[in-house]
Amino acid sequence: MMEQIKVVVYGASGRVGQEVVKAVCQDAELQLVGAVDVQVSADSLSLPDGSGTVPFSADLGAILDSCKPDVVVDFTVAKASMPAVRTCAGRGVNMVIGTTGFTADDINEMERLAAADNVGIVLAPNFSLGAVLMMHLAKIAGKYFDHAEIIELHHDRKVDAPSGTSHLTARDMAAARGKKFMAPAVQGEAAVSRGQSVEGINIHSVRLPGLMAHQEVILGGDGQTLRIRHDQISREAFMPGVLLAVKEAVKRPGFIYGLDKLLGL
Repeated sequence: MMEQIKVVVYGASGRVGQEVVKAVCQDAELQLVGAVDVQVSADSLSLPDGSGTVPFSADLGAILDSCKPDVVVDFTVAKASMPAVRTCAGRGVNMVIGTTGFTADDINEMERLAAADNVGIVLAPNFSLGAVLMMHLAKIAGKYFDHAEIIELHHDRKVDAPSGTSHLTARDMAAARGKKFMAPAVQGEAAVSRGQSVEGINIHSVRLPGLMAHQEVILGGDGQTLRIRHDQISREAFMPGVLLAVKEAVKRPGFIYGLDKLLGL
């Protein structure tokens, strides 16, 4: 039997962090050895399968030194994530990062640290396999249509709008066709209500209770439309992608941006 990959979850008390803890515990190839969160009420975290506890602390460095993980999975916020990247890289620990909101300088620093310290760092704006495939299919379809719009729908606690995924989808679609899409004919003040334009694609944002994460790309041409839609109804959707990234991070030193690279898309 292969030796299990030792994992620490950073942001273990968060909504996604809790799902990561559960998913790691259920995977026979992985072993949860520690947890970190800014909100810590005890020095140990009970495992969801009832098999015991792991060390739990607000101090990432201390957990890394005591638990000796192979990979840290980070679902926190950008201002907490960058110090964590430096801490992990300096100790030779690989990372899987689902946090969003990084600047271009942050991403460049991750790339430099991964190379300098010979660690694997996988950063993905979206770990949902369906969402990644939706973006991939939209890039293919975008080569054949001049007009496109995006509707993205999320829960009412999401603070940013439009979503990072919708921005990335629009930019990737334009890059795949080598030019911007043709903007709608409506201009001036009337265009304000038409959504935020990215590469000629208007993005419309919906925020309501009852939603999780949904995106529809609509492409239009004379006499026809094509719709590509993904619906995520729970945070469990991220877990297959996260687990794949954990297993790949230990094999691939260097910086990898986007789950699509691990899927061979």
